Amino acid sequence: MPELLPLLLFLAVCLVLLLGYPVAFSLGGTALAFAWIGGFTGYFDGAFLEALPNRLYGIMTNETLIAVPLFVFMGVMLERSRVAENLLDTMAALFGPRRGGLGISVTLVGMLLAASTGIVGATVVTMGLLSLPTMLRRNYDPALSSGVICAAGTLGQIIPPSIVLVLLGDVLSAAYQQAQLDMGIFSPDTVSVGDLFVGALIPGLLLVVLYLLYIGGVAVFRPAAVPALPEEEREQELGRLWRRVVKVLLPPLLLIFAVLGSILGGLATPTEAASVGAVGAMLLALSQGQLNRETLRAVMLGTTRVTSMVFLIFIGASLFSLVFRGFGGDEVVTDFLTDLPGGVVGAVALVMLVMFLLGFILDFIEITFVVVPIVGPILLAMGLDPVWLGVMIAINLQTSFLTPPFGFALFYLRGVAPPEVSTGAIYRGVVPFILIQLLVLGLLALWPEMATWLPGVFYG
Repeated sequence: MPELLPLLLFLAVCLVLLLGYPVAFSLGGTALAFAWIGGFTGYFDGAFLEALPNRLYGIMTNETLIAVPLFVFMGVMLERSRVAENLLDTMAALFGPRRGGLGISVTLVGMLLAASTGIVGATVVTMGLLSLPTMLRRNYDPALSSGVICAAGTLGQIIPPSIVLVLLGDVLSAAYQQAQLDMGIFSPDTVSVGDLFVGALIPGLLLVVLYLLYIGGVAVFRPAAVPALPEEEREQELGRLWRRVVKVLLPPLLLIFAVLGSILGGLATPTEAASVGAVGAMLLALSQGQLNRETLRAVMLGTTRVTSMVFLIFIGASLFSLVFRGFGGDEVVTDFLTDLPGGVVGAVALVMLVMFLLGFILDFIEITFVVVPIVGPILLAMGLDPVWLGVMIAINLQTSFLTPPFGFALFYLRGVAPPEVSTGAIYRGVVPFILIQLLVLGLLALWPEMATWLPGVFYG
């Protein structure tokens, strides 16, 4: 009976979440209820809860986590400054004369927004509102249009600077140190958010290239699904078009370069680079004539709302983690994973499958704060590279968020898509992109150097 209590706790949390209760309170409330039951029956030592104040203090004084509100501010400010709208219009004018040009434009703008904002929901909704009606008016296939928008929006999971990678990097850093201490290494190596940013660059850019190749393939074999813009809607003067491209594209690229370049060059920590991004986003909004008191107020309210949600979930997850450990959940999971057939390969495969399925009901924040601290130290103690593991988790969750019938990106797009785009069309449209992401996940599993080589070059 006692060894079943950690599993029952986990299942109870999933059930409460499915009933629609807020995530932070579901985690904390269910954990406290089980702690009370365990204390009453003698299966739980209340001393575990005495560590909660230290955990909360550690969260609030964690300098890495300060990057979260700054990156959120940067993303919300860019969303309000019409950067996406201007980028889409300009890219459509540049690539529109070619078959598949609008799809290519949406993918490239999605990549730039991912690198600028890192907020998946905001990117999918923004792209859906701005580009889906345009693509449908140009007789693009509704399924393909939906798939391109969802796939481009989820690039925010893997293209740095991503909030997912910031949170994952912080949790993996703690898990890596714990794994080394468990192995008897008392001067442990560290892994940083910057390492994860660099490690995600090659897999993220490979995803973009494969998306573009798929759209190009559709243009060749199914040209009617991705028609070119009509002659009368194209930009006629080439010089004016390129001046427009430079004017619209240069500021976001400079902002991305300032944020990522300062991290990769060792000039700034991710938190310091996030502050550069926040100030840069305000300057970009100012240059677009969109920075005023009302906009700043709305951006600050949005940032406060998202940041409060993230930290409340973190607090609930910390309470859940303490109760889970108090019931001996760590030992149960360790014994289970180490006894699996296939050794480390079998353990990684099972963890990835469980995370993929959990991605249907939990957002990346809950999975990062609840699941990774449990399985991370065990997998890392088996000799896995923390950067490789972090990138694998990020792409795995990105794929989960695209997969029917419960993918979060599908729900985001369904909420803003016009009625003539059926849910079935959205589901059909994402299938090729899911296969592409599974391909990249498989390649990364076969060649970990895709994630580990570049950090070795920059920081080796």
